[in-house]
Amino acid sequence: MTLARLLARSASARGDRPALALGPRVLCDYAGLAGRAARLAGTLRGRYGLAPGERVAIAMSNGPAYLELLSAVWWAGLAAVPMNAKLHAREFRYMLDHSGARLCFASPGQAAAIAGESAGLEALLELVEVPGPAWERLFEAEPVAPAEVEETALAWLFYTSGTTGRPKGAMLSHRNLLAMTACYFADVDAVAPDDAILHAAPLSHGSGLYALPHLAQGALQVLPESGGFDPAEVFELFAAHRGVGCFFAPTMVKRLVEHPGAGSLDPAGFKTCVYGGGPMYLADIEKALAVFGQRFVQIYGQGESPMTITALPRFEHGRRDHPRWRERLASVGRAQLLVELRLVGEAGAGEARAPVAPGETGEVLVRGPSVMAGYWGDAEASARALAGGWLHTGDLGSLDADGFLTLKDRSKDVIISGGSNIYPREVEEVLLRHEGVLECAVVGDPHPEWGEAVVAFVVARAPGAVSPEALDSLCLAEIARFKRPKGYRFVESLPKNNYGKVLKTELRRLLERDPAGGRPR
Repeated sequence: MTLARLLARSASARGDRPALALGPRVLCDYAGLAGRAARLAGTLRGRYGLAPGERVAIAMSNGPAYLELLSAVWWAGLAAVPMNAKLHAREFRYMLDHSGARLCFASPGQAAAIAGESAGLEALLELVEVPGPAWERLFEAEPVAPAEVEETALAWLFYTSGTTGRPKGAMLSHRNLLAMTACYFADVDAVAPDDAILHAAPLSHGSGLYALPHLAQGALQVLPESGGFDPAEVFELFAAHRGVGCFFAPTMVKRLVEHPGAGSLDPAGFKTCVYGGGPMYLADIEKALAVFGQRFVQIYGQGESPMTITALPRFEHGRRDHPRWRERLASVGRAQLLVELRLVGEAGAGEARAPVAPGETGEVLVRGPSVMAGYWGDAEASARALAGGWLHTGDLGSLDADGFLTLKDRSKDVIISGGSNIYPREVEEVLLRHEGVLECAVVGDPHPEWGEAVVAFVVARAPGAVSPEALDSLCLAEIARFKRPKGYRFVESLPKNNYGKVLKTELRRLLERDPAGGRPR
């Protein structure tokens, strides 16, 4: 069983059901979507000569073509490499080079950026701009049957930044993503053919992954005409379609709650909101429940176990009569159906890491069929992450006696801003390229709209040797805009322990004690 079979099954059983919509307008049914996927797959295998397992990169904003391309890639037995459309050109280049992608499909702005960085990419056969004449010509081939590949074959190379500053490619197989799909039905939401999913969050991440359960059931995939998240447009699409589900970051949920249109919501349109990708504060989810009712499901996952570690279902969100309702609402729920959880403490000298007792804090370990095979081209990092047959998430949390997981901290210091992961060392390495920077440390600061904002503590080599404007310019030249610091604090020195390690907990406390000096703009 492969992901292509999900589309083939829906085309066979529900071929006349609407498959793709742009805004309120339906573009094609499932028979039509399968036909286009089969023809595009014929081009990928014929004209380009791509063999099963080869990689096809996607640097596109949300649109119907994105889902057509994903479907065709899997139909041809290839592996998709979706890349965040907001990345910097140099970040695109790294992923293209590292993955050895043979083709890259890109939206116009992204195509121009990649073209300027494409010299020396030996594996890349062609860069195709979407939409465009070259894109439409790719559908002129004869349709082909779905490729026969093993469930363990690579389906999605999910790049997630690491503490080294270089992204790592989590290898997700067909089996991994089919397990995620099964867990969606068991623990997140039931999907009927008359339902829909609204892709207002990036298809390169959670929303794209959640296209799969809806593809399997022949449900409608709705793409906003804006290509992104606009609260007013979201409410219009809830009114235009029925049984709409969505995956939103907590900051997106908060913007919906605060929008003037929230009070006039059509209840028939808005079915389910799955939220994750960052901390949802208790006050925010309570307000969301008060405004929209019991439509929410929380999930906790990582790229290494896509969308599939724990879930807090709709039922638990509405269980106000339970004595620990607010505690559970602040948790991330219980392990999903096909997942095992274990929380372990620090290892003693020569000892294995032992499980911690209920209520105690430990690192979250995960195993099950949703867990990745490893990191692309990085055996050492794979061995560390999957030591002992468990995925070591790097997240700290505690389990209560009923199995509800509450996350406490992220041991890797990842900053989650607007639903996107930002790794401090990646930003620090860029800042240190300025000759006026002696030392720096980057931390996340709680932000009412974005969840967290990036703040950089900078030690200058001499007074006046560097300015915030100069550091901003450097960051904009090297990394994606959303990763650059939103505030700078110039200090004489960084707090360190006896081993010379920077104490980021002390920096966060400094922001709490004196927020005005380093509060983000």
